[in-house]
Amino acid sequence: MNSQGPQERSITEAAADWAVRLHAGHLSAAEQVELEQWQARDSRHGPALRFAEQTWAALGELHLEPDSARLTPARRASAPAAEPARPAARRRRAGRLAASAAALTLAVCIGWWQGPQALLRMQSDYLTAKGEVRTVQLADGSQVELDSGSAISLDFTDQQRQVRLLAGSAVFDVAPMGPGETRPFVVESAGGQTRALGTRFVVGRESSQQAWVGVLQHSVAVSLQSPAQQGPGKRVLEEGQSARYNPQTGVVALQDFDLQRATSWRRGVLVFDRLPLANVVEQLNRYRPGRVVLTSSELAERQVSGVFRLDMLDTALSTLTRELQVQRFDLAGVSLIY
Repeated sequence: MNSQGPQERSITEAAADWAVRLHAGHLSAAEQVELEQWQARDSRHGPALRFAEQTWAALGELHLEPDSARLTPARRASAPAAEPARPAARRRRAGRLAASAAALTLAVCIGWWQGPQALLRMQSDYLTAKGEVRTVQLADGSQVELDSGSAISLDFTDQQRQVRLLAGSAVFDVAPMGPGETRPFVVESAGGQTRALGTRFVVGRESSQQAWVGVLQHSVAVSLQSPAQQGPGKRVLEEGQSARYNPQTGVVALQDFDLQRATSWRRGVLVFDRLPLANVVEQLNRYRPGRVVLTSSELAERQVSGVFRLDMLDTALSTLTRELQVQRFDLAGVSLIY
């Protein structure tokens, strides 16, 4: 559990205030400068603001924030122009914003206290724990295989079947369109979307702005929700092809990407072929309770090959340290390799 001291609470309160102001409408030029200066003042301010905005979005999906704050930029732009606010109206608006900021501060504090999983639990319809792999059946007949530490939320409407990948990775086996199903199937994650043109594909979320897509059967159309700084903003992937997308480089094809290895968790194993130990440890930490920590950069660069069963990762770690001829020290859920 995390606890917040007075300074951290002050940062949380300021971040909550900025998040509410950002979602209530466009900032003035002076306010934008003030926000940029506040973020530059302390390296903790940026992450605190992003966490507050994520919490605000989660509250919005639960319909717990004021209706005005749930307006998207497009809806705000199309809304009728407001009349000049009278003093009483301005005071009421300021009071609503203050109340929203106070509620958000409380939610953010709870989020910091319970960790990122608290937000995922609020937002997701299906969630897997560390080391858990799960298959879920959707209402339309589609199946989703969730990797360890993954989460999805569903938004099925009359127009489309949308799934948001909030964390981790998942394989989607899509019920095809036909006479009884005319809605497209779309997976949204990290600022992009993948539209099924066939039946089976995988999406892996790597950060809030980056994800990768691989096609296991037929094809998909991948596109960014906003124009990329450079590179293509959309791409069609055929069976066996993969791509990674982010707002900087667009949708970029991944050459020589081994989809079978990347989805080996579906078969209950992790496969490594001449990977740096740092990458192997990162994967072990996704599936194994506790945490493995490397004590040197030299050790992190050593290459590893092997096939490890998900239900025997403790044995795999012992085998790994023995084969690499390194030492391991366990204490309170942390395994130090040196």
